[in-house]
Amino acid sequence: MAIITNRPLGAGISATTVLAGMVGRIAAWNDARVTRKALSQLTDRELDDLGLVRGDIDMIAEGRHR
Repeated sequence: MAIITNRPLGAGISATTVLAGMVGRIAAWNDARVTRKALSQLTDRELDDLGLVRGDIDMIAEGRHR
């Protein structure tokens, strides 16, 4: 099957690509915020049951833990 288009492939960044990137970054930020809030509300004992300490919360929220 052939595809005919008026623009060359890879002709730059479209508004859709920019918008999708922004939405993705906002969604990731919100997920990290929700995770950080939920973990922050746990007691030190509950965090210990999960094998975590309070200092791990930011790394977990950002997806950088282990």
